[in-house]
Amino acid sequence: MRHALIFAAGLGERMRPLTEHTPKPLLSVGGKPLIVWHLEKLAAIGVNYVAINTSHLAEQFPEALGDGSRWGLRIRYVYEGTPPLETGGGLLNALPLLGPEPVLAISGDVWCDANFATLPAEPDGLAHLLMVDNPAHHPGGDFRLDAQGLLHADGAPRLTYSGIGVFRRELLDGWRAAVGDVPGVEAKPPRFKLRPLLEAAMARNALGGSLHRGRWTDVGTPERLAQLDAELSD
Repeated sequence: MRHALIFAAGLGERMRPLTEHTPKPLLSVGGKPLIVWHLEKLAAIGVNYVAINTSHLAEQFPEALGDGSRWGLRIRYVYEGTPPLETGGGLLNALPLLGPEPVLAISGDVWCDANFATLPAEPDGLAHLLMVDNPAHHPGGDFRLDAQGLLHADGAPRLTYSGIGVFRRELLDGWRAAVGDVPGVEAKPPRFKLRPLLEAAMARNALGGSLHRGRWTDVGTPERLAQLDAELSD
């Protein structure tokens, strides 16, 4: 994987008032912005090109991160406009800037100690998702991981999608049929969630996954941000 995509276009509404003046991925934990933890880990595994989707307070990203050269990366910013394009629309919109090989895509508002090098550079199916045990704020989980490493939308026990995965471009083929007539699909560029595409791939046994048992935090509230900051600072 030489190319990566970081989703950083969210509005951070649950993080207010912290995100009124700072995008959530630029909030600091353990002495550096959340997104910098990702950039350092990407550089460590040999990724050399990173696209970053932006929307809310977009101008702050290049101001804070520059061109990526301090990490040995080349960063390209992809402004989505307002409102942002959601995960599916954001991935589709960024594809022209990424190479033909599978792309490592990461949510800019999670923190994880996983070694990205353990993720498959070439997923067996259309994508490979890194799963984690269900956190207290999401006890129902998202998908079931079977003994063969395939993900399913039904059944139990369920795990939570970490927001980190490797995606083939082909996952987006036929996205319009998978998404259906939801608000935003007629916009240019279209706005839609990634989940319907994942569920369509699962229905064809074309979505793999693995379980990460290390540390992971969805930094979705000021309280979880403060807790993570305290843990990393210690």
